[in-house]
Amino acid sequence: MDIIILTGMSGAGKSQAAAYFEDHGYFCIDNLPPVLLPGIVESLMGKEEGIPAIDKLCLVVDVRSRSMLAGFDSAMVKLDDMECKYRIVLLEAADNVLVSRYRQTRRSHPLMAEMSLVDAIAAERRLLQGIRGRANYIIDTTMTTLSALRKELHTVLDEAEAAGMSIYVESFGFMYGLSSDSDDVIDVRFLPNPFWVEKLQMMSGKDEAIAEYLMGFDETREFLDKLSDMFKYMIPFYIREGKSRLNIGIGCTGGRHRSVFIAERLGQILADEGYRVTVQHRDIDRDPRYDVKKPETNS
Repeated sequence: MDIIILTGMSGAGKSQAAAYFEDHGYFCIDNLPPVLLPGIVESLMGKEEGIPAIDKLCLVVDVRSRSMLAGFDSAMVKLDDMECKYRIVLLEAADNVLVSRYRQTRRSHPLMAEMSLVDAIAAERRLLQGIRGRANYIIDTTMTTLSALRKELHTVLDEAEAAGMSIYVESFGFMYGLSSDSDDVIDVRFLPNPFWVEKLQMMSGKDEAIAEYLMGFDETREFLDKLSDMFKYMIPFYIREGKSRLNIGIGCTGGRHRSVFIAERLGQILADEGYRVTVQHRDIDRDPRYDVKKPETNS
């Protein structure tokens, strides 16, 4: 089990960090008293009947636990005894920035019921001092944008996690509308259209005859090489920017032949690179012979 313990100053960006880890497949539990950490971890390791094992776990621990925060050290000792691998990520920011953020959001600091905002921030730093000494990663968000924070958090994830980016490739037909949820849309209507070859009309891009027809053209082979090189180049930078899922739309006229073939080939190429790839075909079952609108005539 991969465990991330997320902690730090209130207002330093823990909510955004937790959302980032959740987007990368971590099961997140917020505001967990440290004393409960070992029991929760043991339960989610799949040792209890009826509870499925969790591979990636993010546990958020902070001063909202008040006095129970004192149990952090003993909880870490128990995790060590359980031979659990964990990383502690602590977020912090300068006092004046934290004060400004609280004033902008008009939220109350967890300790403000007992003291002023400035004193609450100072008290929180003292309470977190011991945890800070144990942290594997300390991220100062004083001058950090959300995009920059995601880049910092990406360094926490190892290469295996980064390579696990989820990629969704969907073929579609432009005549039925654009793919609704695509980050990148690729138009392959410039390729020769098998629809105009009568014996190929009712086949799809998943059929070998369509593959042989399209790969018989230099432009198809060259395009596939350039397309795969482009995504191989782009995807690591998408990951660096904090993107955990990439939606690629491949469109042709009817979504049955060219787009299906290219989507299948691109999906296989990216899967061979180690990415998690799902390929779906939105319009493959439509019959373009009957869906094409007939030209209007004057009566």
